[in-house]
Amino acid sequence: MTNKNLDTLSAAGVAIWLDDLSRKRLQTGNLAQLMSEKNVVGVTTNPTIFQKAIVGSEVYTEQLKDLAVRGVTVDEAVRMITTADVRDAADVLRPAYDASGGQDGRVSIEVDPRLAHQTAATVAEAKQLWWLVDRENLLIKIPATRAGLPAITETLAAGISVNVTLIFSLERYREVMDAFLAGIEQAHANGYDLSKMASVASFFVSRVDTEVDKRLDKLGKNELRGKAAVANARLAYQAYEEVFSGERWTALAQAGAKPQRPLWASTGVKDPAYPDTMYVDELIVRHVVNTMPEATLDAEADHGKPVEDSIHGTYEESRKVLDDLEAAGVSYDDVVQVLEDEGVDKFEVSWKELLDSVQGELDRLK
Repeated sequence: MTNKNLDTLSAAGVAIWLDDLSRKRLQTGNLAQLMSEKNVVGVTTNPTIFQKAIVGSEVYTEQLKDLAVRGVTVDEAVRMITTADVRDAADVLRPAYDASGGQDGRVSIEVDPRLAHQTAATVAEAKQLWWLVDRENLLIKIPATRAGLPAITETLAAGISVNVTLIFSLERYREVMDAFLAGIEQAHANGYDLSKMASVASFFVSRVDTEVDKRLDKLGKNELRGKAAVANARLAYQAYEEVFSGERWTALAQAGAKPQRPLWASTGVKDPAYPDTMYVDELIVRHVVNTMPEATLDAEADHGKPVEDSIHGTYEESRKVLDDLEAAGVSYDDVVQVLEDEGVDKFEVSWKELLDSVQGELDRLK
């Protein structure tokens, strides 16, 4: 059985991806069940997700013991564990990959967040992860930092599919799309089959409201609360439409390339005052991905109000929201820079917590 709300969402052109992964999901068949019952056609991961999955879970004990006996470094142990889960998830999702012609059925794994400001090291790690997982329905997550932009281009040029993460600003998003086009052009020149490559641009949503609302509260401008994130994402889709209807893209499409779809990330609502399906129902349009925590997926299935299209016709209104925020004293440029910096820092902290936890297990199981 499928779900009416999620069927409506899928029919509207939104690819439903799960923002979570664990070995327990794989071993119990839960991921396969979500595919058949809740229209899940992709998976995203990040350091926080792996940290929560591994710590305190007995399903990793046997592999951890083997790694401890071998005396591997904690960095190698984490990569062996996480790539194993991603590889198995890619196999579970392979039917969705085949059915969508390679658009969906994708699983994402992130480069070491400590490399976020190092271009060459990011590219080298992307190549290593691509080789380790060895599944064509993989996406390598690269953050949209200043150093990440050329890394995106170089990684795509090597024939590797990319999920660009931590995008907050419209300006940076346009730079990401430009980096994508340059990478696909180089991949074509390098002889790669563009039809097998894919990319998504992960535009973060809820964190924008969290930061903006905090500033509005200090200014006493409550009438603008909860409007920034959706407006920002809608304007991102407007930018997507502009770029992927231009001549540069048309030439690549004729060579078999797939567009880099916008992916709505951070779609779990942080403020309980807002509807828990807000970042799903307000961002419905064709050719996008919404990667949801399971709680958000369940909420949408239970009481979401999906429509055919909730983005077209909103661009003027969305621009006014951002203009009104500037007039109220909330600097858009400062907000998005703070969020990018915090995003990298948060993933670094989660990565360190993961390394520390795994090191503790390796020491215990020697």
